[in-house]
Amino acid sequence: MRGLLRLAAQIPLPLLHRIGIVMGWLIYLLSPRFRRYHGGNLAQAGYADPVLRRRAVGETGKAALELPAIWMRPTEQAAALVRDITGWNHIEQAMSAKRGLVLLTPHLGCWEVAAQYFSLRYPLTVLYSPPKVAALGALMREGRDRAGMKSVPADLTGVRGLYRALQRGEAIGILPDQVPGGGEGEWTEFFGRQAYTMTLAMRMAGARRAPVLIACAERLPQIGRAHV
Repeated sequence: MRGLLRLAAQIPLPLLHRIGIVMGWLIYLLSPRFRRYHGGNLAQAGYADPVLRRRAVGETGKAALELPAIWMRPTEQAAALVRDITGWNHIEQAMSAKRGLVLLTPHLGCWEVAAQYFSLRYPLTVLYSPPKVAALGALMREGRDRAGMKSVPADLTGVRGLYRALQRGEAIGILPDQVPGGGEGEWTEFFGRQAYTMTLAMRMAGARRAPVLIACAERLPQIGRAHV
């Protein structure tokens, strides 16, 4: 699997995205479960436009196929996929306070490249949920644990790692839309539906009075670049 990912990483990103669109549609057509969740979630969020729904299928495939380019290329090359960035002054202001920084990067756009870009400039410890397939977990760690970035598992050991990073005045990255473990979150309304959401990010920020920022990497059309 590692060899296949390294081979895919050599393919230009625009071509990877085109292949990803095809893959997204194959999954959509072959998986009733994916179709059900895809349509249901968009409808719940109020997106009824069929054109938007079709685009979302392709973007799902792009998100999967761009991972080799982000994980397997040298960090500088992966970060170079970012075309421009908005709001970096907020990052610098937060880091200058030396209280650490909590970066919330939801599963929007290309969240992986946002972390790669940041880690070339400041140390970053990111929380992740290990996948069920152990081999995928090793590949994930290999793709992330480089430059100034370190990934820690979503358990007590990982939480301690996040806190130590904040103590050093460094940044931590959390995907806030991950489902927390039992007793580790709160139920709240989200688009008219009850959702179990984590409280870890706010507990981390409160422990050190660390600033909290939301980061999102927008996938730009046609050119194989990201806007952060």
